[in-house]
Amino acid sequence: MRDSSTDQRAVGFLLDLIDADSAARIRRRIGAPRPGGNRRRAAHAALKLTPVPSSVLVWILEEDDPELNAAVYGHRSADEPMRRAVLRGMPFGPGRTGPLRVDTVLRKHAVEPPVPQPVVELGLVGALRAATAMGPARQAASMVLGQDDWRTVTAADRERPLPGYARWALSVRPDCPPALRERFGSHPKFTHRVRRAGVLAGSGVYATAHGPAAHVLTVLSLGPALFPARVRDAENALRPLVRDHLGDREEAWAVLAQLLDTFHGTAPELIMTAGAIA
Repeated sequence: MRDSSTDQRAVGFLLDLIDADSAARIRRRIGAPRPGGNRRRAAHAALKLTPVPSSVLVWILEEDDPELNAAVYGHRSADEPMRRAVLRGMPFGPGRTGPLRVDTVLRKHAVEPPVPQPVVELGLVGALRAATAMGPARQAASMVLGQDDWRTVTAADRERPLPGYARWALSVRPDCPPALRERFGSHPKFTHRVRRAGVLAGSGVYATAHGPAAHVLTVLSLGPALFPARVRDAENALRPLVRDHLGDREEAWAVLAQLLDTFHGTAPELIMTAGAIA
């Protein structure tokens, strides 16, 4: 196996889905040592260098951990609503209430951008209803922060459907409640925009339907440290495939490690291909 920490993390995520004794033997065979030291600190370092879909950042925010929130704030894929929510100590976890403690460095040095003028003048719902172009719609949508605001928006749309631009801008927010997004539309063009925005239905869908496999598995390998509540769906989705196509066969795992760096398909396709070749 190449001397690559990225490849080691990707293969390691799959090895963690089989029994520990077999995994240890296969690690020795293919040269994939188990990561040592502080795994959470290593995950933080890897996150800084790894582009991720926007939904992954929301999964991290759902842990409501000030240290993790600070890592999301500094990530290049974080958008303005995420950063604003972090600075305000907004909780993301289901059923949790805030405010959360804000990381000391952020509290001292980060400055929240000003509230868009239409929201100041018209209020949140008023600004959404007044949006006649995508720019103003995005501005207004960026001020939907936290579960209370999403409930307000849901109630407003139920009372009288929001304009199309506002619906587009809200639907591509990765923290938009799935039920509300479903109300906004299901046209293929709509679904394509949502997917392009990095919005994922869950880690199981990410694990099985997105690629390339090496990148997806690398991101998922950070899950136990950064988004443990969400990564289980991915593990459950891939575990039967790993069991059926790789199992404890050293040859199959060696083939997988060799294919990983140049394979452009999904993780299930990689697993099945390695098993078939071996």
